[in-house]
Amino acid sequence: MSEAINTALSALRATLRKQDATAHNIANVNTHDFKKGRAAFEETSPAGVKVTISRVETPGTPLPADEVIGDGHEMSNVSLEEELVDLITTGHSFSANIKTIQTEDEMQGALLDIIA
Repeated sequence: MSEAINTALSALRATLRKQDATAHNIANVNTHDFKKGRAAFEETSPAGVKVTISRVETPGTPLPADEVIGDGHEMSNVSLEEELVDLITTGHSFSANIKTIQTEDEMQGALLDIIA
């Protein structure tokens, strides 16, 4: 398999993990004391992408005293608007990496046609 395909597949796996983190954040937008996760991409050697999910510790919106249930004293720190933008950019990342694989496949096909 070519390096371009390996890199694109690595990026697709990393993007999928980012999408999982975003979905987890959206699912817990109304969970008291929930702290969102953020995906950070990092280049790997020789060619690839690695993702690290970290917890964001910023405080959420404080709850009024009459809504405090058990240990929950604040809402989650998830911004639904931010998560939706993340989903859009993640979709574009999927599309770009799929296009890389398709282009590499076409290039290899054209090369085999020339050789044959």
